[in-house]
Amino acid sequence: MEKLAIDGGSGILERSNYKNWPVITDDDRRLVNDVLESGIVAGGTAPQVSALEKEWAAYTGAKHCLTTCSGTAALHMALAATGVGPGDEVITSAFTFLASASCAIHQNAIPVFVDIDPRTYCIDPDKLEAAITPRTKAIIPVDIQGCPCEKDKIMAIAKKHNLVVIEDSCQAHGALYKGKHVGTFGHVGAFSLNNFKNLCGGEGGLFITDDEDILNKGILIRCFGDEVDEETHRRKYNASILGYMYRNQELPAAHARAQLMHLDELNAVRIENAEYLSRELAKIPGVIPPYCPPDCRHVYFMYNVRFDPEAAGVKCEPRRFREAIEKALYKEGMLVGQWQTMPVPAQDLFQSKLGYGATGHPWSVNEAKGIKYDYSIENYPVAQMLCDTYTVIHGIHAPNGRDLMEKIVAVFQKVFGDLDTVLKHADDKIYPGGDAKLYGAS
Repeated sequence: MEKLAIDGGSGILERSNYKNWPVITDDDRRLVNDVLESGIVAGGTAPQVSALEKEWAAYTGAKHCLTTCSGTAALHMALAATGVGPGDEVITSAFTFLASASCAIHQNAIPVFVDIDPRTYCIDPDKLEAAITPRTKAIIPVDIQGCPCEKDKIMAIAKKHNLVVIEDSCQAHGALYKGKHVGTFGHVGAFSLNNFKNLCGGEGGLFITDDEDILNKGILIRCFGDEVDEETHRRKYNASILGYMYRNQELPAAHARAQLMHLDELNAVRIENAEYLSRELAKIPGVIPPYCPPDCRHVYFMYNVRFDPEAAGVKCEPRRFREAIEKALYKEGMLVGQWQTMPVPAQDLFQSKLGYGATGHPWSVNEAKGIKYDYSIENYPVAQMLCDTYTVIHGIHAPNGRDLMEKIVAVFQKVFGDLDTVLKHADDKIYPGGDAKLYGAS
């Protein structure tokens, strides 16, 4: 048996085996150079921004699109444009990025969390209705890590209770639910364009809707609430509503346009790599690959696996088992580690509920009426189970291909072939994680 790297042996992988994201093509260079040649680098109706809006709307099948400075901005704009306000409750997933919930706080609304489905890791629609109260105004379902959430059930519940649906599709560019693009089922769809995402602009976001009234409110909110003169098309510098500075810029818009030209082919590489890993890793007892629901296209923004010590034939607490496996994989040269380490409601922001200026606002709006909010972790057992047992396998993006995937499988086979040694090193001071440069960051 080959000696594990964590026990003094040689590793299988090196950093040089991994190729970085995003894939920069001649289209990126051409469109970015067009910006520099034009001398136009900003503006809500600038050429690259306007073109990206038209192209993303056409790609997804939405009627309207606005570019934004981030996916977080798109989510906040969506809440503001659909009339969510102080004391309103906004339901979202217990396992997601903070922005899915904090966008509600920025609108003086109160996040309410629902536990996740144990297979998709998306919000569990069977637990959704129990979280609805007379104060509920909106639902923000999340297409987590590229996996479409259960649109039909969520939309039926929202319609029954007359609720706004804002799809957080920030991690799911190109994902399909029953042949239709995510982000086009609800009142608004929000996408992120940061350097990590399947559609990369460096930074930025996208806001899509079929509702012209929501579009027009979004335009105001995106640019300080300023009105525009209908005749001259110039800003009046008269804010009719509270707005923000959420515009995108020409350079990231140009980069995103070029990336969009190749999105389907780059997503196809992710899907092929992910499906290969899932087939091979599923053969190893104790490794649980991600799940793609029928009639869906999962685009694998991240590739999660979970670890089950009982299935692996090991007596070990699940979280400790996962940590030990991560360390052993990492020492073999794999870029591996967690993304979210706890359910969102477990974060200090929600446990303390200090809010704005340590006033307890916005929770205090409703707590003054005797309404209490309980973010006890026990309320989200599936999200906690996931955080205890999952890790992210980095590198499934293009231009990485089968050669790297085969080495990743070989690392898993080696590590799971000597679990006794792995567990002996469970307390070693090793800190697994990704590499920022792998995703175009420093």
